[in-house]
Amino acid sequence: MSEAPIQAREKALEAFLGLIAEKGYVDVSLREVAEAAGLGFADVYRFYPNKLSLAAAFMARIDAEVMAGTPSSTDPEETPRDRLFDVMMRRYDALRPHRAALRALRRAGTRDPMLAIAMGPPLRRSMAAMLEAASVASDGLPGALRQNGLLAIHYAVSRVFDRDESQDLSKTMAALDNRLKTAERWSQLFDRYVKSPDGGVPPGASVSPEA
Repeated sequence: MSEAPIQAREKALEAFLGLIAEKGYVDVSLREVAEAAGLGFADVYRFYPNKLSLAAAFMARIDAEVMAGTPSSTDPEETPRDRLFDVMMRRYDALRPHRAALRALRRAGTRDPMLAIAMGPPLRRSMAAMLEAASVASDGLPGALRQNGLLAIHYAVSRVFDRDESQDLSKTMAALDNRLKTAERWSQLFDRYVKSPDGGVPPGASVSPEA
């Protein structure tokens, strides 16, 4: 290969994102990606044996951009919700130039359940990375629940993000803040439930998420 491996990978990924934004995920082949990138098919296949690996590489790139903006130490005045809000907004800022490609991936996953299942592990890794960047544990059963919860929030907020043309993504910020506040209330209720002596809802606690 005449080009450095990192440059070749980036060219292939950029070509993939441009093609699926234009044609949709299903209608793009790996050979087309190679041609659009100006690379040999064997060269692209060496790094990305299928389109799913390209989609996973896209998510990993976004993760890396978010991590690059993560402070080296946490502010003791910030709550976990504050930190998660900052992390996820950095993610949406990083995703902004690729919204068309993101829509193409989402549409393809909606129409193809097998693709949606295959995309699950990379998405969960991304959500685990976002939690860790916010200094929120992502391991064990509690971590798995947090990953699922953040993924559900991400899916909901992404629909707002898709249509948010404001300069500061104000609609996305409002949707994310609202979802995180609701999740925080549920988390606090769950913690009280777990810590109560009899394993039930402690006195005075409401089962409503608005409590």
